[in-house]
Amino acid sequence: MAKRDYYEVLGVSKDATEEEIKSAFRKKAKEYHPDINKSPDAPEKFKEAQEAYACLSDKDNRAKYDQFGHAAFENSYGNAGGGSYQGGNPFGNFDFGDIFDDLFSGGFGGFGGFGSSSRNSTRARKGADTLYSMKIDFMDAVYGTKRDIELEYYEVCDDCDGHGGHGEVICSECNGKGTVIKQANTILGTIQTRSTCPECNGKGKTYKSRCNTCKGNGRVKVTKTLTIDIPAGINEGEQLRVSGKGEPGLNGGPNGDLYIEIRIIPHEFYRREGNDIYVDMPVTITDLCLGCKKTIKTMDGYVDIKIKEGSQPGDILRIKGKGINNPDSWKKGDFYLVLKLIIPTSLSRKQKSILEDLEDTDLEDSVEFKKFDKLNK
Repeated sequence: MAKRDYYEVLGVSKDATEEEIKSAFRKKAKEYHPDINKSPDAPEKFKEAQEAYACLSDKDNRAKYDQFGHAAFENSYGNAGGGSYQGGNPFGNFDFGDIFDDLFSGGFGGFGGFGSSSRNSTRARKGADTLYSMKIDFMDAVYGTKRDIELEYYEVCDDCDGHGGHGEVICSECNGKGTVIKQANTILGTIQTRSTCPECNGKGKTYKSRCNTCKGNGRVKVTKTLTIDIPAGINEGEQLRVSGKGEPGLNGGPNGDLYIEIRIIPHEFYRREGNDIYVDMPVTITDLCLGCKKTIKTMDGYVDIKIKEGSQPGDILRIKGKGINNPDSWKKGDFYLVLKLIIPTSLSRKQKSILEDLEDTDLEDSVEFKKFDKLNK
């Protein structure tokens, strides 16, 4: 059966860049890998894509292929692969380790043994971040505060400076590379795979003696009390970041970060909307009818407020600039008073008489009565 054009196999043009060829092969390998694609023709298409990539990713082989086509690698030319063009890969034992490392986050270790993620497993990686929920009082969120928390996390071992041992030497198993190359015979031909060196766990070095303090881990668990500075004006759900106090890193990588999520205990009277504060202010019917003055405690201290004659229940009075002072906001919040009429539950005879006199007040010309009459007609 005649072989297909390598550029056609990968779906790229003849002037494709090295990166475009590599990207095209990754897509084909994911699509046709036998452990993913169970169709009968998947193994053959996967093998075909491997062969095409082995040729086009090598500058010399690509130049020969562009000039002579598939004939460049037949026995009559004898310079390219050294093997028969029939029945296998004409490019010898091509190492797909690098490209397989990039295909899946864990390499091909879980896909039938085709390749191994040595690069991912040995690379220094930052540890996972940690989330800590902290409850604070409403007023602490308004004015800011400091809170102490006791936390367990990992630090670099002082005794071995994080190496895990003493007397560093080059690993004799991998000669300092951190990986070992193995050859495997598969249904797709002979493939070389790289795996993490079992002797040094990918570090490329070992030690004459193991550190007793950290037991070879390079890190020790500590318990410390951290003082957290909570800024004024912090809001519900905001997070504070503490660098390097999260989960330990891998292969010498740094610790993750600690994020403290703020939960604010609601206040008995004050309500917060952004940087504004709202409070229900109880008033009597005479306060509304005749008007009065009240003294109110705001975020900045006491303020005198005037309630106008004829005010209505639900009216909102604004005190400018007396809300929350949030340093992250360009504008300081305001303080709002919501007038809440309180109806007495018991009256003296004299008070009842006064209210009965008020009943004779003509309110039918007011806007509210006219609207209600219109609704009932």
